[in-house]
Amino acid sequence: MSGGPLSAALLPLSWLYHGLLALRGLAYRAGLKRSGSLPVPVIVVGNWIVGGAGKTPTTLALLELLRARGLRAGVVSRGYGRADTDVRIAGPGGRAQELGDEPLLIHRRAGVPVAVGADRVAAARALLAAHPELDLLVSDDGLQHWRLPRELSLLVFDDRGLGNGRLLPAGPLRQPPAPLAADELVIYNAARPSTALPGFVAERRLAGAVPLAGWWAGERADMATLLALSGRAGLLACAGLARPQRFFDMLAGLGLAFEPLPLADHADFGTLPWPADAAGVLLTEKDAVKLPPERAGGAPVWVVTLDFALGAGFEAALDTHLQRLFPQWIND
Repeated sequence: MSGGPLSAALLPLSWLYHGLLALRGLAYRAGLKRSGSLPVPVIVVGNWIVGGAGKTPTTLALLELLRARGLRAGVVSRGYGRADTDVRIAGPGGRAQELGDEPLLIHRRAGVPVAVGADRVAAARALLAAHPELDLLVSDDGLQHWRLPRELSLLVFDDRGLGNGRLLPAGPLRQPPAPLAADELVIYNAARPSTALPGFVAERRLAGAVPLAGWWAGERADMATLLALSGRAGLLACAGLARPQRFFDMLAGLGLAFEPLPLADHADFGTLPWPADAAGVLLTEKDAVKLPPERAGGAPVWVVTLDFALGAGFEAALDTHLQRLFPQWIND
């Protein structure tokens, strides 16, 4: 649990980081710093631990639940990996280099308005000015962006739990663990709860595959297409994720034979990472959003999509908070 000698050597930097967080918290409590104000509620999807814990699939699943309840939601995000930090609103022809791969994926997959910016409050205001019909905003990440007001926070954990329990850089934690607040819900993107915090275990499975050109045209993936690839020789599976092995394990669990091709998280696909004569390539949606069909080369490429369900228990808890945030709407 301690993390070994390197973690121990980095502990003084973790103490410094902890002190800076404490000072920032004190500044907000004393009124020296203030959160911005927004005319609609904000739900933040974030995590305490660095790396890909599952914020984006949680955001997509949440947006679907909100749509089913008749609520119009928009999304704000920092837009990690894009070329600048200015506020931008996703539109037709938007590119990952301008918006970031995950915000563009959310915009395309969920069909909701999306704005990105290092200043999420400014991004939120720009999005609301462009889309005044929105009932609420969802922040993809931003749990530690305290200037952004929030009425509900979803904390996402994967099977790493709290790691070695130490703050950056001696451990993986962005903030010190704390008891769960009344306006926080925990979601476990894992087979079982990985911390002592009460929460809800999400169900994560592959939904199917669709050719790259079809994915860009808005076609839905289906399992028959994915399973039909199980007898294809020479397949490559490519994943530019924080934890690509999870994707590979899910493919292998369906009986597919392939050569894994792990890439760096947020890989930009400036050049194709597979040979031109590849027999076939399986991609994640996060990667597909950076690869228009005309740039895919001669190899056949399929996009493998994810089905992420938050469960009936989570839905009931969410409805309780929505009743608090929208009492008139619920009564109507």
